[in-house]
Amino acid sequence: MRPAKRVRHRTSRTLAGSGLVVLLAGTTALTSGAAAPGPSPSPSPSAPQAPPPQPPPQLTRAEVDAALGKLDGVVESAMRRTGVPGTAVGVVYQDRVVYLKGFGERRVGQSAEVGPDTVFQLASLSKPLASTVVAGAVGDKVVSWDEPVAGHLPGFALKDPWVTRHVTVADLFSHRSGLPNHAGDLLEDLGYDRPYILSHLRYEPPAPFRASYAYTNFGLTAAAEAVARAKGVGWEKLSEDTLYKPAGMDSTSSRFADYEQAPDKAVTHVKSDDGNWRAAFVRDADAQAPAGGVSSTARDMTRWLRLQLANGKIDSRQIIDAESLERTHLPEIVSQPPAAPAGRAGFYGLGWNVSYDDHGRLRLSHSGAFALGANTNVTLLPGEQLGIVILTNGEPVGMADAVALDFFDTAQNGRPSADWLPLVGGIYAKEEEEAKSPTDYAHPPADAEPARAGSAYTGTYDNAYYGKAVVTAGENGRLTLQLGPKGMRFPLTHYDGDTFSFATKGENAVGLTGVTFTVGGRDTADKVRVEYLDKNGLGTFTRGD
Repeated sequence: MRPAKRVRHRTSRTLAGSGLVVLLAGTTALTSGAAAPGPSPSPSPSAPQAPPPQPPPQLTRAEVDAALGKLDGVVESAMRRTGVPGTAVGVVYQDRVVYLKGFGERRVGQSAEVGPDTVFQLASLSKPLASTVVAGAVGDKVVSWDEPVAGHLPGFALKDPWVTRHVTVADLFSHRSGLPNHAGDLLEDLGYDRPYILSHLRYEPPAPFRASYAYTNFGLTAAAEAVARAKGVGWEKLSEDTLYKPAGMDSTSSRFADYEQAPDKAVTHVKSDDGNWRAAFVRDADAQAPAGGVSSTARDMTRWLRLQLANGKIDSRQIIDAESLERTHLPEIVSQPPAAPAGRAGFYGLGWNVSYDDHGRLRLSHSGAFALGANTNVTLLPGEQLGIVILTNGEPVGMADAVALDFFDTAQNGRPSADWLPLVGGIYAKEEEEAKSPTDYAHPPADAEPARAGSAYTGTYDNAYYGKAVVTAGENGRLTLQLGPKGMRFPLTHYDGDTFSFATKGENAVGLTGVTFTVGGRDTADKVRVEYLDKNGLGTFTRGD
């Protein structure tokens, strides 16, 4: 499938994965930003006058100081309103850390407090860190951004052979490969590892190459893995050697084990139906480490902010090549088309959300979220030499994004132009609701048909993408579905006729989902379709015994 001549864009995306979308087109606080700083060379008298890389700074030190003076209250208010247990915040301005503070608890019910050196899981905030690492490798001539991935990643393939040969590091880092939204994520939920998931991307149905935006953790992971292999090391070591150690980010890691072993770490929390927060889940994101598996502290992240705002330099040392890093700040594809002719589009660069405001400034941002208990945000105005990072240990309810929006809004306008918390929180809630099945499996129809004997359904079913599905019957006759390499067990509840349901688990859980058997002439099921696994048409298993 060659690049389409006419550009079309998918509009489905999540705040958790891609950061602050241009959902309120024309709102300065949502769409403002700044381009990479640095003087442009003076043109010769005969050369056409090139536009400056960005408008001159709009903010004064007094305006930034005023916003900083209100930040404690903004964070504390957001924590009270949401109940998020712990938060760490860092702000960098003109190459100085001007704010660095922790709030709340590392774990609900324990006295350990969050501080600047508390380690948080970053979720998708890992992506701009990953693009920084790759920029370092590009600057070292290990690869180029526009180099095909297949030459460095044995066995890599997408469904279209032409795309397989031509898809580049930049294509995958900007989510324009044609892979569908969140391709591979459900395999991770079922317990498959990185090699298995990357080798099965070839089954995903493609959209037009370089003309369709769809957010894919494992597409980006494939590109990062290819770069690491080109260097002859694993991704985790490449990140460490290229960025974390040289930049002095001593508490930052792309290994889940390092987060787990950190003595000062914030554990993940989710909100119960009763409104209380609890530490219920552990999120090991090693399979998608480049896209979502980094852990770090507010202090370390402010060092990375300084590096980003200084074109790859920190403490007078050039850590990342400036030109290679600047490429990550440029738009690569429209990620959010304007809602109206006078609306404003949102873009995705290389690991960054990229957008523009009424002053022509470019804003770089990214959010991260684990439904199992983390929410983060980074937002930069490089033209103002200003950036903020917010790390939280609670599931996404809008707090991290709202604090960033409030801070920049206050710096620009003296006060927030909106109450951002319910606006952003409402978007997260809406996306969660839209992911659920339209069928209410908790309430079977009054005229529901009875199920057949359990023997009609039990057996082993095969699927090239998801592997085996095994249906067994217990002593009480209740059916259980087993999925994934470790045989995750899902008790089935009858709904209607040959349809059952079960409660989904993992990062991409959607509540109750349907399981429908197709029964042949011998009163034995030939196939079984698992509803939430079938979003891309890959969720049907065929009897193999």
